[in-house]
Amino acid sequence: MDEGWIDACGLEDIEPEDVIGFSHGGARYALYRTDDDRYFATDGLCTHERVPLYNGFVMGQIIECPKHNGRFDFTNGEAKGAPVCENLKTYETQQRNGRLFVKIA
Repeated sequence: MDEGWIDACGLEDIEPEDVIGFSHGGARYALYRTDDDRYFATDGLCTHERVPLYNGFVMGQIIECPKHNGRFDFTNGEAKGAPVCENLKTYETQQRNGRLFVKIA
């Protein structure tokens, strides 16, 4: 596997239309699964007040921050609802042998 790819979790570890947390190298990330079994990864903290997004609520392609209900499209990181105005960093994912890999570097 190419450099920078991290084995994040098993595909079955994320329920459809849900989010879980993942830590690597002192940073936190959020991993998402859509209801049609696509997988995505973003920074794990809201850009507004650094609250963990993996405690948030997933609706379609939107993650809602649990603190102030700011929203992001987790497929591209776009800020979608106040109070967030700064986009979320996203990361490439790959599925291999029942595992989800995230390209961190």
